[in-house]
Amino acid sequence: MALGFYFDENCCSGCKSCMIACKDVKELPVGVAFRRILSFETGKYPNASAYHYSMACNHCENPACTEVCPTGAMQVADDGTIVHDDEACIGCQSCVNACPYEAPQYREDISIVQKCDACADRRAAGKNPSCVDACPMRALSFGDVDELREAYGEECVKELPFLPRESETNPRTLIVAKESAKSTEYRQITI
Repeated sequence: MALGFYFDENCCSGCKSCMIACKDVKELPVGVAFRRILSFETGKYPNASAYHYSMACNHCENPACTEVCPTGAMQVADDGTIVHDDEACIGCQSCVNACPYEAPQYREDISIVQKCDACADRRAAGKNPSCVDACPMRALSFGDVDELREAYGEECVKELPFLPRESETNPRTLIVAKESAKSTEYRQITI
């Protein structure tokens, strides 16, 4: 069993509820976000469109962050998620530089790196990650990747034109993408 996220871009309104819930539960300072909403536009008037992508740690099968961590602070848990041991972290930021998704975040306030652990403490208590429960559009789910693929269909992908190649780390985030998100001509926008 390997756990991961599912994201349906067709449902996401870009409201940032998932991002805010994560920041709240993890008590993150300004400038640190374990989950981010990226917004893009494609096409030109009158055929323009926009879409959003909710990005956090992809809990990769071949995580770049664990490969470079000199202290073992970044580890693969038994359930396949990538977890971080704050006590072992020396704040070197090797994982920050290695992750193609920019998931590990350096916290200047405590001089260490931290990242999304898919709310390991909430999951241990039988709850969903905070981002999943906060999404009003139900664009996010979390669970066994094989079960998610079976539940949501084979049209799930693991990469989009603005994301790193799947072959780099084999991310465990399944994405149902809007057709416009598959375009190689896009512009990131700030909302």
